[in-house]
Amino acid sequence: MTITFERRTDRPDAAGRCTIHLRAYFDNQRLRFATRERCLATEWHPERNQFRRSFSGAQEANEYLQSLCDRLHAHYRQLRAAGTVITPEVLKAVLAPPVVAKPVAEAEVLVFWLTDLYADYQAALLARGNLAQSLVSVASTLTHLKGLEKSLKKRLQLGDYDLATHDKFLAYLRGTRKLAQNTVCKTVKHVKAFLRYVREDRRMPVAVEPREMKIKWTDVEKVYLSAAELALLEKAMLPSSLVATRDAFLFCCYTGLRHSDLSALSTANVQTWDGSRILRLTQTKTRTAVSIYLTPPAAALLDKYEGTRAQLLPAYSNQVMNRYLKRIAQLAGLREMVEVVTIEEGKVVKRQQPKHELVSMHTARHTFAVLSLMRGLPVAVLQKVLGHAKIQTTMLYAKVVEDFQHQEMRRIWDGGATPVPAAAPNPVCVIEAAVA
Repeated sequence: MTITFERRTDRPDAAGRCTIHLRAYFDNQRLRFATRERCLATEWHPERNQFRRSFSGAQEANEYLQSLCDRLHAHYRQLRAAGTVITPEVLKAVLAPPVVAKPVAEAEVLVFWLTDLYADYQAALLARGNLAQSLVSVASTLTHLKGLEKSLKKRLQLGDYDLATHDKFLAYLRGTRKLAQNTVCKTVKHVKAFLRYVREDRRMPVAVEPREMKIKWTDVEKVYLSAAELALLEKAMLPSSLVATRDAFLFCCYTGLRHSDLSALSTANVQTWDGSRILRLTQTKTRTAVSIYLTPPAAALLDKYEGTRAQLLPAYSNQVMNRYLKRIAQLAGLREMVEVVTIEEGKVVKRQQPKHELVSMHTARHTFAVLSLMRGLPVAVLQKVLGHAKIQTTMLYAKVVEDFQHQEMRRIWDGGATPVPAAAPNPVCVIEAAVA
């Protein structure tokens, strides 16, 4: 069904205002319906099928037109589902139902609660094939919206969420929840996607244009281990309870795997290529197929745990392994101080933290990416190994490779007197060659 509105110019009133008519086309039939709205030619936007802002009560009038569309679409779907013969007269009845006198206090009012609609949005994403893991942050946004309602001491309707309420939401996220800037940005990204879903998929009017909800992401320095620090971790003397976590972390440093992919590895993912072993898997997060050559250190770790467990390598929950890793990094001597920059209450705050406090399972992926680039691996090849959809994502790692920057400055300013140090001998980042 296609619905449009037009301003009929054949019967203007004394003031020159003409009636707005609804036109619906369906199943080779046409429905015409005269709305209760009239306006001048300068007050109507023919391309957008809506009233201009110069029209008195433009927002309410446009919402009325949108409600006609919603009612017509909904009734049309119900009739089709029931197998009823659909005619213009049947549909017109839903646009102009019999008027029944009712006290104002008893009049039925449709209420669209913001959080209820957001829950519907979550269900729609899941039904459309989004993985449950990717919807975790979407669900967190719903929790934050409910927290906003609690702080305001009232439930919000869809029409209540305007720019003023959005600013209150930002203040709640930063002030009450103490969220970091990029976490706030991610939450706003979900709210904008939700509002677009409501407006475009549910055909409901929203009080704020998503494009007006602007927010700036901040660059966050990626934590990674240098070749020397990786060597310290490999040789560290650890309690037996921490060895398995250290080995799983090192395997990710050698392959660039995420924790979610590590925990899902099975013998089916290990295959043979040119007399060597490789990993072939589909990434859990992006559903991208990747192929990774297993270097001798990575292959040795697989051999160490072969036949000892259902998983190829030991893997606990991400939270548990992150907690263990901080202790492992501390025992390995990763105590170099790192500057951590945050924004708190609108101010840039700089803190010094020992590196072992910042190490997590995802540090392994950063380590693999950075060391691969430092060894001269082309960015385009690294993109394929990491499974990035856009090369711009991979380029973020190129920004943190400071050694290249310093070597080039030394070569230019010192006239090439100082030789460039050779790469470390440990084969951490060998990539499967392309098949002709």
